[in-house]
Amino acid sequence: MNDKVWKIYLSGEIHSDWREQIENGCAEAGLPVAFAAPITEHDDSDDCGVAVFGSEPDKFWHDHKGALLNSLRTGTLIEDADVVVVRFGEKYKQWNAAFDAGYAAALGKPIITLHPPEHDHALKEVDATAKGVAREPYQVVQALAYAINGGMPTQWYQKDAAE
Repeated sequence: MNDKVWKIYLSGEIHSDWREQIENGCAEAGLPVAFAAPITEHDDSDDCGVAVFGSEPDKFWHDHKGALLNSLRTGTLIEDADVVVVRFGEKYKQWNAAFDAGYAAALGKPIITLHPPEHDHALKEVDATAKGVAREPYQVVQALAYAINGGMPTQWYQKDAAE
């Protein structure tokens, strides 16, 4: 039996519960996975640099310090990931998610994108590098289950997803 625990990095949109849906689905499916993600609290992500390295009167440098510190976390976790899932939500443009997808692609990491059909055109280049394009979190779970276990999606998960 393979004892590998797959490291899954969940990048992107922070305004919905898609991460929890994937984590719960993988737990229910009994998948050997460990999850990592960027800091998903807006204020913490925005202000971490000045909280650690000191205040900045110029908003550019305030944001720059935060971006550098956040990149320490995200870059390390993406480099360590077996699979990177990148969620592009409906409401906001996730430039950071696009960067994460590009970084993961440059590292040769397998990517699964997760977004609604209305983003297809805007994300065509990102999707072209992905191993799969999911519309719903349950499809990410099914893709991971297939990759990890080598079997088709189980009926229980298909049924639950349709409800």
